[in-house]
Amino acid sequence: MNIIERDIWSCLKSSDKNIVIYGMGNGADKIINELERLYIRVYGIMASDDFVRGQSFRGFTVKKLSDFGGEDIIILTAFGSQRKDVIENILKLAEKHTVFAPDVPVYGDNIFNKEFYDSNRDKFERVLEILADDLSRKVLENEINFKLSGELKYLTDIFTDKDEAFRILDLGGNESYLDLGAYRGDTIEEFLRYTGGHYRHITALEPDKKTFRKLKEYARDISDIQLWNMGIWSSDCDIYFNNSLGRGSSIQENGTQKLPVTNIDTLYQIQKVSYIKIDVEGAEKQALSGGINTLRRDKPKLNIALYHRSEDIFELPLLLHGINPDYRIYIRQHPHIPAWDMNLYAV
Repeated sequence: MNIIERDIWSCLKSSDKNIVIYGMGNGADKIINELERLYIRVYGIMASDDFVRGQSFRGFTVKKLSDFGGEDIIILTAFGSQRKDVIENILKLAEKHTVFAPDVPVYGDNIFNKEFYDSNRDKFERVLEILADDLSRKVLENEINFKLSGELKYLTDIFTDKDEAFRILDLGGNESYLDLGAYRGDTIEEFLRYTGGHYRHITALEPDKKTFRKLKEYARDISDIQLWNMGIWSSDCDIYFNNSLGRGSSIQENGTQKLPVTNIDTLYQIQKVSYIKIDVEGAEKQALSGGINTLRRDKPKLNIALYHRSEDIFELPLLLHGINPDYRIYIRQHPHIPAWDMNLYAV
């Protein structure tokens, strides 16, 4: 692999340009925390014109881009979006200004910097060896370079749509589908679209109570479907859950809600499953670990989020390969800034 030598953090540390954070919220907090840890000064906070209403964030008054005048600044995007118009606006901004999208993990504490890459280089090399096609290998290389550099060119160069990924999965009309992290039913709707509404059975898990009520409302006219208000884990137990983040709600040690969890092998002790989607906000490793028998016995098609934790990009492919080496493993990056909506597909 052709991997860049320096990361964004060392480049920012050596730059004499003023650094402006574009966005507010959890992503901005994580970026600012890392900059402060490295003694890199933040110059200001900006938001899109429609969002600027005199707010303050981390001690800064939130400004419009025009408020910085003609200053030669570095803009760090600190929010995520898959919307086409938002992505286009960011790319247009990058034509006029120096724009980076720093990679900070959605969950966990590992910043994807040069030290992180160097310490896990052998694992990345092992992933490269088990990937099924040249595009997956290109995606892996570009993802590493994007996460290190924050440069958008590495990311946009590997955007592919969901249609291409679902051609890999090749879903038929008799699938038994397990949706882990079903949210309000958007991925059930996706499944129905790609199967033409023909399937054998759907089982869907959603841990958040409020979201689960909306899932039930969505699914009320869908036949042969079973819904569970619970989480997925490596074992059957009760754990704690933070339900304050909407779609980003997740299992956390300091969570406020006690949550029953199960595992894939428990769900499929008797019946078989042919397709599993796993998007469980940082618990993907535990979900796979709790499905070893099922993944070996049934070898279901898999669609797994690969972006919640910095280590997911190598840990999840290697874990899956160790469970069942017969899988053909693909990585695809769907349009999103930063590199969220990077998924592992396995058949």
